[in-house]
Amino acid sequence: MMRTATAIAAVLLLAACTSPTQSGVPETEVLTVADVTVDESARLNDWFEVKFQEMVARSPMRQTYLGIKDDYGQWDDVTEAHALGDLELQRATVAEMKESFDYEKLDPQAKLSWRLAEYELADAEAQFPFRDHEYIFNQMHGVQSGIPAFLVNQHKVTSLADAKAYISRLNGIPEYLGQNVANARAAAAKGIMPPRFVYDYVLADSRSVIKGEPFPPLAANWTPDSPLLADFRGKVEALVEAGTIPQAEADTLMDDAKTALVEKVGPAYEAAIAEMKAQAEVATTDDGIWKLPDADAYYAMRLKHITTTDMSADEIHNLGLAEVARIQDEMRGIMVEVGFEGTLKEFFEFMRIDPQFFKPNTEEGKAEYLAEATAAIDQMRGDLPEVFKTFPKAELIVKAVEPFREKSAGKAFYSRPAPDGSRPGTYYANLYRMQDMPTYQMQALAFHEGIPGHHMQIALAQELEGIPSFRKYGGYTAYTEGWGLYSELLPKEMGYYSDPYDDFGRLAMEIWRAARLVVDTGIHDKHWTREQAIQYLLDNTPNPEGDCKKAIERYIVMPGQATAYKIGMLKIVELRQTAKTALGDQFDIRDFHDVVLRDGAVPLAVLEQNVDTWIAESKQAE
Repeated sequence: MMRTATAIAAVLLLAACTSPTQSGVPETEVLTVADVTVDESARLNDWFEVKFQEMVARSPMRQTYLGIKDDYGQWDDVTEAHALGDLELQRATVAEMKESFDYEKLDPQAKLSWRLAEYELADAEAQFPFRDHEYIFNQMHGVQSGIPAFLVNQHKVTSLADAKAYISRLNGIPEYLGQNVANARAAAAKGIMPPRFVYDYVLADSRSVIKGEPFPPLAANWTPDSPLLADFRGKVEALVEAGTIPQAEADTLMDDAKTALVEKVGPAYEAAIAEMKAQAEVATTDDGIWKLPDADAYYAMRLKHITTTDMSADEIHNLGLAEVARIQDEMRGIMVEVGFEGTLKEFFEFMRIDPQFFKPNTEEGKAEYLAEATAAIDQMRGDLPEVFKTFPKAELIVKAVEPFREKSAGKAFYSRPAPDGSRPGTYYANLYRMQDMPTYQMQALAFHEGIPGHHMQIALAQELEGIPSFRKYGGYTAYTEGWGLYSELLPKEMGYYSDPYDDFGRLAMEIWRAARLVVDTGIHDKHWTREQAIQYLLDNTPNPEGDCKKAIERYIVMPGQATAYKIGMLKIVELRQTAKTALGDQFDIRDFHDVVLRDGAVPLAVLEQNVDTWIAESKQAE
């Protein structure tokens, strides 16, 4: 990762100056087909690294996510011109690949990289006409909360230079946030605006960023630090404690940070708040993206992008209805097992409100939840050799969502580790309202976000050797989230969820993903209202009302994304059963998992091809 583009370019220049028959081989020696394949594949992999570095160099924020500090004090350029430049670079890369390399001379991994580069360009081309359709300011991943989340969680400070880069980023917020405001304003002029309810979240998030010291109005005696000042203060104090900088230097840094916050960050957020307030006044209550320009084509693109399939909205909707019915039958079995007398809806209500299923909404209760979730992951880590042969090196921590975004953030999510090990993978649990985090779902949620779910899959992908970086750090939602949901089922087969309520929690998580197929397509294709979709979840899942409300609000601003989980999981389960049937006693689930994970994230059709190839090779080896 840390190889410079200059160094790699020098290697490629040397390779380019010699033909395959002149690469240091005596004229009397004849190269084999294998030699040519290795040489061509190695050239392609090195070339992919150069191109990856070229693209990463265009994004200071992506550099930070990858642990690179070349442009550590800068933000991304999110202008229209820069977006077009990204696409043109991708186009030029694929064109150069086809002109400079011979596909037939590549080994299987290099051929897969070639095909994925083509696939990603086609996907980017399909998305580009709809670049204004995404809601820039929203409650899930809006820029208003993304800025502080990025600085708090991604911008590590281990030196004086890092601290100064942090201040540089504070001073750069007006330009970065301003570009995003301009893009949102341009989208609004085209009729592309989120529903009215979204603005309340965005405004609350924005105001929380500039609340507290050093922003006015200050309390007469003492005002708690604002989120960014508190974060920076903690990071600077750590430098002092480590002996990296003296206290006098720390005092100067704190003064500079306060100045940047007051003179740059505050006004930038006030300008964003003014724009959001103006848009809120004219926003409608229409929830689905059917209201947007060229809506049918946009939603079809989103479904294809997210699922990596050609499934239509109707097909996805009907699949969801069928899966909801199937899982409800399994839930009725658990209802009988625990001796509950009543209907399934009454059992759902019991699971929503009975105090035995919830930690107290106190600091102590939240600490207990985090500790027990961590313990579940630790236990699973010890049992992984039963079903896996390869394990991630990166560490994993469990953490509560920060106060500045917990009100609007999702229930749980994962943040990948830095490739250099400087930042662990993080499972974030949203403990804002403990009534939305029932303990019977704790295990399944921890397995999904942590081990063997997202952390295992994403960390392993980053640690793969012999494949280009664009594959290590890329992703396909259906594969990634499908693996996460599959990772909730796998522990059941390993003996977890021995308590029937915990097993009900697993089913509750699965039916939640099945219901997503129904409500996402309902909202965006069938013109369901927000209230109609919330009611469907209340009627068909055991999740509490607050959970249902927040989920539907998420699906509204992230069209299609929620369909990935069940579609991806069903494909993995289908492929596993195909392999079991074909291999019989020769089937080893550890080998199957290696096949699924060894290439990093791939489209579902590619995953199926990989499994089919493995089955054929395994049968030949018998």
